[in-house]
Amino acid sequence: MKKKMNYLILILTTIFMVGCTNIEDASITDVETNPQEVTTVETNINSEKEETITSVVYEPVEEETPTQPNNELFSGYKFIEVDGGDLSGYREPNVVVDIGYGDREYWAFTNEYGQLVRVIAEEIILQDDSNEPVTSSGRYYADEAKVPGVERADLDEGHIIADSLGGVSNAYNITPQDSTLNRHGDQAYLENVIRSAVGATNFEAIITYSNTETQIPSSYQYTYTLMGNEVVDKFDNVNPDEVNASLGLTGSEPSDSTSSNTNSTSPNTNGDISSVDTNGNGQVTIKEAKAAGFSMPITSDHWLYPYMRDNDNDGMVGE
Repeated sequence: MKKKMNYLILILTTIFMVGCTNIEDASITDVETNPQEVTTVETNINSEKEETITSVVYEPVEEETPTQPNNELFSGYKFIEVDGGDLSGYREPNVVVDIGYGDREYWAFTNEYGQLVRVIAEEIILQDDSNEPVTSSGRYYADEAKVPGVERADLDEGHIIADSLGGVSNAYNITPQDSTLNRHGDQAYLENVIRSAVGATNFEAIITYSNTETQIPSSYQYTYTLMGNEVVDKFDNVNPDEVNASLGLTGSEPSDSTSSNTNSTSPNTNGDISSVDTNGNGQVTIKEAKAAGFSMPITSDHWLYPYMRDNDNDGMVGE
C-alpha cells in the first residue's frame, strides 16, 4: 500500500513538473513573441514614416519655364534672323531683327507695311578694325541692301547705324537717304559725334514716312546719351544745302561738294566764323550756330567749339 502511494505521488509530481515546464515555455514564448510583434509594429510605423518623408523630399517638382528675354520688348513682333550682308531690299512686316554686327544687339522693328520704323540699342559699340573683318573702305560688307528707292541718283543706301558704329548692311538697317544728308549733313555729323565719344548708350532712331506705300523716309529722329548727356537730333530726309540756300543761310548756290566738313549744313568749310558770328564779337552762341545751319551739340573736335562757351566743360555745347 505504501509503495502504491509513493508511486502515485511520483506520477503526480512528474505530471506537475511537466505542466510547469510547459507553462514556462509558453510564458517564455509569449514574452519572446510579443517583442517581435512590437518590433514589427514599430518597423511598420517607421516604414510608413520613411515613405511619408520620401514622398515629400523626393516628389518631383515641376520646373517653371524661364521667361524669354525681351518678351515685352518684342511684344507684337516676330523675331527673325537675317544675314547682315543680305542685299535683298525686302522687309517682312511686324518683325524685329538684330542688326548689330557680331555680338552686338541692335534691334530693328518694322510696321505692318514692312517699313523700318524704329531702331534701338542699349549700347553703341564702335567697329573694331583690328579684330573684325573690315574691308579697305572700312565696311563689313562690299555693298548694301537694295531697298526700293535707292536706285534714285540723289539717294544713298543710308545706314541707320553705320558700319563704323557696328551696324550691318541688310534691309533692316538701310533706308534710301538723301546723298548730301548721308555723306556730309546731319546723318554724317551724328555718326562722327558718336565716334568721337567712342560710343553711345540708350540709342533710339524713329523713322517717319509720308505714306504707307513708300520705303523712302520723310524724316528721322535720333535720341542717344553721350557722356551722360541726352542728345536729340531730328532732321528731314532732304538735301541740307538746298534747304539752307532757300533760307538764305549759305549766301551761295547749293553745292554738291564732297567737303570733309563733318556738318555740311554749315556754309563754312575753312573755319571762318564771320557769317556765323552775326554780331561780330568773336563768340558764337548756340542760337547763331543753329541759324547758320549747325546741329547740336557742337563737340570739342568741331572747328566752331573754340568760339563757343562750354559752361559745364564737358566737351559739348548745346547738348
